[in-house]
Amino acid sequence: MNEHSSPLAGIFDHIEANRDDFIRRVMDYVRHPSISAHNQGIGEVAAMLVGFLQKLGMEAETVPTSGHPMVLGRRDVSPDKPTVLLYGHYDVQPPDPLELWTSPPFEPTIRDGRIYARGIGDNKGQHFAQLLALESHLAVNGELPCNVIFLLEGEEEIGSPHIAEFVHAHGDRLKADLVVTSDGPLHETGAPVVTFGVRGVAAFELRARTASRDVHSGNFGGVVPNAVWTLVHLLATMKNEDGEITIEGLTEPVIPPTNLERDAVERLPLDVEAVKQELGLERLDAPAGRAYFDRLMFHPTLTINGFHGGYGGPGMKTVLPCEAFVKCDIRLVEPLTPDYAFDKVRAHVERHAPEVEFVPLNGMLPSKTPMDSPFAEPIRRAVVAARGVEPLLYPTVGGSLPDYVFTKILGLPAFVIPYANADEANHAPNENLKLDNFIDGIRTGAALLAELGGMRG
Repeated sequence: MNEHSSPLAGIFDHIEANRDDFIRRVMDYVRHPSISAHNQGIGEVAAMLVGFLQKLGMEAETVPTSGHPMVLGRRDVSPDKPTVLLYGHYDVQPPDPLELWTSPPFEPTIRDGRIYARGIGDNKGQHFAQLLALESHLAVNGELPCNVIFLLEGEEEIGSPHIAEFVHAHGDRLKADLVVTSDGPLHETGAPVVTFGVRGVAAFELRARTASRDVHSGNFGGVVPNAVWTLVHLLATMKNEDGEITIEGLTEPVIPPTNLERDAVERLPLDVEAVKQELGLERLDAPAGRAYFDRLMFHPTLTINGFHGGYGGPGMKTVLPCEAFVKCDIRLVEPLTPDYAFDKVRAHVERHAPEVEFVPLNGMLPSKTPMDSPFAEPIRRAVVAARGVEPLLYPTVGGSLPDYVFTKILGLPAFVIPYANADEANHAPNENLKLDNFIDGIRTGAALLAELGGMRG
């Protein structure tokens, strides 16, 4: 399918004719705060979305969870057509620090071809583009080319704590053939991206306490164990200076990449020296011989997020600290799970430092869709039709999204097709979305529906 084929050409013409109105409407949408961490505006924005979906002829409602509600909508066309589940999240990050915003975070402003507002890139602008893609099909053709389910979450920015519970409880309402998420950035070159997987995460704390109080480092040094040194020595047994994770058994189940994944990675543009220069690096992390994308896609990591203990004020204080704690995360690849990682870390701590307390925090499963999925080629064609260039195909990305609820609970292939610019500054002051990227997102969403409509369900 190409831009000049019918009915896609007419839909693209409609999108261009309504460009200014679409931009005005997305700005009005992001004007409404929906900060999940503060429970601010959640109910109001969820109700707005239900209204949007109902205007598209969808059966739509808010569905309660143990936390913030899900927004769920559905429009069926034909049992002979595929059903796509479009996922996004309507909650946003807190806007702090406010003093670093050039314009107020909830007063959307256009500057230099970009909309600046909290949530415009992550994720309101991107799922609103999907909504407008549906609207454009309906305006031009009077019907959608395939069956559509819309699922919008209100807790993604606080770790999606209730989405698995929701999917388990309402799986019968989420029956689809594939899941598509529009979230995250394009490649830094502006090239479109299709992602087939995400890494999972397992976060934990290690806490050491060696005495009832801090003591004088001269009077008791060499007598009282030092809590900071206790954790330093323990951490040194978990990852060596060559960059190898040495937690017994943790990495043994890891599945190596397929030939298709290897081929896709080799086609990804990469300038390691530019990355190092941008970040002020003299070298990459160990192991030195590991390829750049292998580090981000195919291997677990062990990261110290923060180390706390002892005196940190000005000058000196000759104190021997009695307590310390460290926060860590492990990024997970298939088939590792948070529970498996926690079990291995717990056993390692008991073996090497039994006096240290292990505290599991939260976790998220990894997710991966095979690159030879029958939906991969229609998705590729849709991106080309909308944007005129081939997308970069990522077997997986380094971060974590709740895609596992789709691939592991529902058993569906799941894809991420981002629309935002690489410098969107999501989670930071001056979050932004390029106007052209927003319009291209609507075009991509429309082309995707058309391509899926050409398949049999």
